[in-house]
Amino acid sequence: MTKRRLWVLILLSFTVLGLFSSLASAANGFDHKKWDTLLNQHVQPLNGGQASQVDYQGFADDKTQLESYLADLSKVSNAEFDAWSKDEQLAFLINAYNAWTVALILTKWPDLDSIKDLSSFFSSPWSKSFIPLLGETHSLDDIEHTLIRGSDRYQDPRIHFAVNCASIGCPALRNEAFTGKRLDSQLDEQTRFFLEDRSRNRIDNGQLALSSIFKWYREDFEKGWQGYSSLEQFLVDHAADLSLSPEEVQKLKDKDMTIRFLDYDWSLNKTL
Repeated sequence: MTKRRLWVLILLSFTVLGLFSSLASAANGFDHKKWDTLLNQHVQPLNGGQASQVDYQGFADDKTQLESYLADLSKVSNAEFDAWSKDEQLAFLINAYNAWTVALILTKWPDLDSIKDLSSFFSSPWSKSFIPLLGETHSLDDIEHTLIRGSDRYQDPRIHFAVNCASIGCPALRNEAFTGKRLDSQLDEQTRFFLEDRSRNRIDNGQLALSSIFKWYREDFEKGWQGYSSLEQFLVDHAADLSLSPEEVQKLKDKDMTIRFLDYDWSLNKTL
């Protein structure tokens, strides 16, 4: 065998290996085990998962592991990300949002009672650009409103029960990482947990009192996901989670049910 032929075979072998590596990466998505371990150790579910408390001191003690996970997220290229399934992409973005929110809290921990304590005269905590992700420096707002909500790829309103803003008023921070393989069932469960929490969603004096999340993001529930064109349709399908009577369900169907929105509790969702 000539040297030239040998080099051709070597180069071809590397090309094939690279192709298999790319295909494996596209099939497997991102490994969130580091984040999963941290969540399992430092997030305490309450009321069967309807809420949760976060041990930020525990996260602070394990800051090296958190930073390692964040560094892994930052290494992902746009090409790698685009090769994944939509569920893998969305799980990646939700986990990234939640992990960098925890990291943001740790920048002032324990000297804060709310994520809003990280605001300045010029910016909110969510508008600060400090997240190296997919080749750019992003803010939390960028991840939620541009990469997730602003993309035509997903259009799934259940993300509002998965991203966590480090506040008691938020849906629970799940004590496991989201994964592409289980994303649909995880989002369904997060939705059910949130709607079952009577501190956030309930019938009150004949009115349906809902979390302000439904006021801020109502349009996301009315864009046609699962055929919904109104918030009322979404709520009717979740009548059991809201413990609605047949009469209340009919009022919702007729759009004759008064809906009001509860004040949001921005207190830190920390372990007491």
